[in-house]
Amino acid sequence: MTFLEMLQDAETRNGSMLCVGLDPDPARFPAGLRGDAARIHDFCAAIVDATADLAIAFKPQIAYFAAHRAEAQLERLIAHIRRAAPHVPVILDAKRGDIGSTAEQYAIEAFERYGADAVTLSPFMGFDSVEPYLRHHGKGAFLLCRTSNPGGDDLQNQRLASVDGAPLLYEHVARLAQGPWNRNGQLGLVVGATYPAELERVRALAPTLPLLIPGVGAQGGDAEATVRAAWRGQGGQTTGPAVVSSSRAILYASSGDDYAQAARAEAQRTRDVLHAARL
Repeated sequence: MTFLEMLQDAETRNGSMLCVGLDPDPARFPAGLRGDAARIHDFCAAIVDATADLAIAFKPQIAYFAAHRAEAQLERLIAHIRRAAPHVPVILDAKRGDIGSTAEQYAIEAFERYGADAVTLSPFMGFDSVEPYLRHHGKGAFLLCRTSNPGGDDLQNQRLASVDGAPLLYEHVARLAQGPWNRNGQLGLVVGATYPAELERVRALAPTLPLLIPGVGAQGGDAEATVRAAWRGQGGQTTGPAVVSSSRAILYASSGDDYAQAARAEAQRTRDVLHAARL
């Protein structure tokens, strides 16, 4: 299946819009694992096993692995996801943004080395920084559009006077992703839950694209407002997917030996809140 087909299947099968973010910080692991970077795979695999039937996607953040020389553990983890939850797609959160042969190598890293189904990208070097990823048939790419951090205002909320209609920069990115850049239907957008008005604006400009939405949970984004702004459906069928990511609130729901069970409980609570907001 293509990434979009996997996303649709996981949403239906698991009744979910919840993306479980995998941002492993050994300093925050439960007591038996704390501080041991060699146990990153074990910690994350336990979270995956506990939430495999609750997630629309898993989203490992590559920096949390690379910082601890744990890239091999990331490869093993994604292989584990394939076995434990073969119907749940993997979004590699890498935020790459380069051109030419370098972008080609980053695409090989994401899709061939790690075997991810989709990747996050920075679009600010233009379409030639995105196009190499689109050569990989069936894979997805989420472009940074209106991110959840306050500093996003520095660029994303600036008006482009030289473009027709003088849109804000994030609006221009949304239009490009919905239109001329989306040659094979592979693109989505990253929009933070912490900006619900902008999230609704992006959905209006990109009515059918999947939106990857961080900021629910530890960052304080409102889950119900997020779904109302971002999810679109008709006759019970999704027409505009919302992939709502929560990381720390799930990973570190408990610091005890019950961390996997606590992660499951928090993931189930969040999934149910998101699902109810559709109705």
